[in-house]
Amino acid sequence: MKIKQFEDKGLAHYSYAILSECESQIVLIDPSRNITEYLEYAKEHDGKIIGVIETHPHADFVSGHLELHKVTGAILYCSKLVGAAYTHQGFDDGDVISFGKIKLKSLNTPGHSPDSISIVLEHDGKDKAVFTGDTLFIGDCGRPDLRENAGNVTAKREELAVQMYHSLREKLMPLANEVIVYPAHGAGTLCGKALSDANHSTIGAEKISNWSLKEMTEQAFIKELTADQPFVPKYFPYDVGLNKEGANDREKSLSAVRFGASDGKSSSPKVQKEFVIIDTRPAAEYRKGHHPNSINLMYGGKFETWLGSIVTPHEGYILAADSQAQLELLIEKTAKIGYETFIKEAIIITGGPVSDPEFDPQAFKANPEAYTILDVRNPAEAKEHPVFKHAINIPLYQLRERVKEIPIDKPIAVHCASGYRSAAGTSIVADAIHGTALVYDISDDIKTFLEH
Repeated sequence: MKIKQFEDKGLAHYSYAILSECESQIVLIDPSRNITEYLEYAKEHDGKIIGVIETHPHADFVSGHLELHKVTGAILYCSKLVGAAYTHQGFDDGDVISFGKIKLKSLNTPGHSPDSISIVLEHDGKDKAVFTGDTLFIGDCGRPDLRENAGNVTAKREELAVQMYHSLREKLMPLANEVIVYPAHGAGTLCGKALSDANHSTIGAEKISNWSLKEMTEQAFIKELTADQPFVPKYFPYDVGLNKEGANDREKSLSAVRFGASDGKSSSPKVQKEFVIIDTRPAAEYRKGHHPNSINLMYGGKFETWLGSIVTPHEGYILAADSQAQLELLIEKTAKIGYETFIKEAIIITGGPVSDPEFDPQAFKANPEAYTILDVRNPAEAKEHPVFKHAINIPLYQLRERVKEIPIDKPIAVHCASGYRSAAGTSIVADAIHGTALVYDISDDIKTFLEH
């Protein structure tokens, strides 16, 4: 028996292949949209993928479960509470998948979502591992506030927090201390708030170190779990629905993306005017020259998360990069969250008619009161580590909707914690106010202020 953990660093997502070596059969858990690595793993081990289990309809990424079924014939398993629109087999308390010397046993563990399950792996008659989805993480547990307006079954965060309290204590904590815990996410996900960098643990270790498994009252647990959760990106409810239905085949969907001209302009003036341009070039290049109605969302590890936080599902956009190779990588990233279908055109961009002023840190330090300072960090960040006394905090994920709240009687200086979000924020503000005030990106100069 072998367990293979796959990692998508950009989404801090873990998926799994469980191989019965004696039967050369494989069951997958929570697969990514790109199914290539699972097919390659099966080929490497001369194995057949016989089943795919979804621990719940994921909010933060699009799963490849339906495409895997089409390609391999694997049976799809999920809780009957999902109300899945694809052909599937219910997998709830008491249900077992047996192959070789392996038994996979379902536990209904609601809390992150009403339809969450965990899967206990028994080998040679002994429990060896548990795949906890978004229920139990390493150092944390899943957030309870993503299913208030999404999915087949909805529930208020307080109701789900109560269910999480009991799922952890009545379903997972009774497992043997040596049982290995394999979660669906690691540090960096927005499906929890305090995850460890570790990619696995044990039930015994989590009982000692994980706050959510400590002895406490139900009310104390609810208060702690519902406090200070991260923001909910715009795309999360959309992905829940998409995963409940099953996504289109990835390669077919990617091949439908339309490529425009290679001079930085859309092949259609109407498209150029009507749809926002997501310009992914480095901030320094963007400032030198870009097109109106554009957002400087730089290529990077969290690109897909921020794209789905700024752009609303079904909102068309133009995707722009400085090379064909970069453009193709970015399109693949959009597919991870199901946003490839909203691309109106993908274009190569090298400049543009609009330029932005360079930030002068010395002038700013000499008279910061001469600027309106905009902090685009998340509210919890701004509260915990304030940088400027009179800064206005509008988080990046709300900025397009709230930009009119920013005074324009002084130059505007935009900052985050490192320069990635401030680049996007500066471009949003500058385009919205149409030159009525100068807008500066403090960028990575913010580090000198954070040190004081």
